[in-house]
Amino acid sequence: MMIGHQKQWDFLKNKFESGKLGHAYLFSGESQLGKRTFAKEFVKLINCQEKKEKPCQKCQNCKMIEGERFPDLFTIKNNGQEITIDKAREAQNFLSYKSYYGSFKSVIIDEAEKMNQEAQSCFLKTVEEPKGKTIIIFVSLRPEALLPTIFSRCQPIKFFLARKGLIEDYLKNQGVGKDKAETLALASEGKPGRAMELFFNQGIIEKEKKLLNQLSEIINSSLAEKFQYVKKLELENNELNEILAVLIKYFREILFLKTGAGLGQKIQAPIPLTDYSLQKIKKNIELIDYIQRQASVYNINPKLALEYILAEI
Repeated sequence: MMIGHQKQWDFLKNKFESGKLGHAYLFSGESQLGKRTFAKEFVKLINCQEKKEKPCQKCQNCKMIEGERFPDLFTIKNNGQEITIDKAREAQNFLSYKSYYGSFKSVIIDEAEKMNQEAQSCFLKTVEEPKGKTIIIFVSLRPEALLPTIFSRCQPIKFFLARKGLIEDYLKNQGVGKDKAETLALASEGKPGRAMELFFNQGIIEKEKKLLNQLSEIINSSLAEKFQYVKKLELENNELNEILAVLIKYFREILFLKTGAGLGQKIQAPIPLTDYSLQKIKKNIELIDYIQRQASVYNINPKLALEYILAEI
């Protein structure tokens, strides 16, 4: 189920109903916003046998799409790995055949920024010369990592953080108590996928608090102590991502406290008021975000990346 993104939905639904759908779309935005879920729901809409305002979720097509068994949908999920030209060729081959149900043939490429140069070049030809009722949806955290020639041929659809109230209402409709729903919605930081992750694994919050407290001490320690901390870590790329996410959370909450933007909200961890200026806090957030972007596209050394960040902040 989608949470939020009503404007994006209405835009695409109107294009579909007016017969003016494009053949290539680029869904972009932060992680866990529901971009991939949105893409799947849209494929349901254009193939739903009931032809309603929203997918009925009950017809054969909707059920097959949900179970990823629909013959007119090809999905590339790389699970964080590089997307190679072999996958791109599989998608090309899939699109070369006529629709099984006589409707749209759709391809969803999740984490499209993970496509290597060869895969992107292969997809470029498909985007430039679409055949029949074809829709390709690139889902990406980092659209700037795509070739400019692919980017320019796609209709961009930008996704944003969902309102806390929407996430809270969804959780309550799932049977979550009011206080718990409020806590999870706040901790999700506007990300529906994050809210569901916390709901099913609530130990994550305690784990992050523990890491946040460790980092708050390390940030205010000497350079030698920072390097010693990193040296002791057994750090993989996925663990670096967790640390960077917590670091950004740390500085955002300091920013909220210093500017008063967090008044009336429950801060998720004990954050000491430091002597950081607002300008320095913003620079720290920009630096961490930059490293996150690099780590999502390139195979960087996680320890060197963390050492660099801790030395700079």
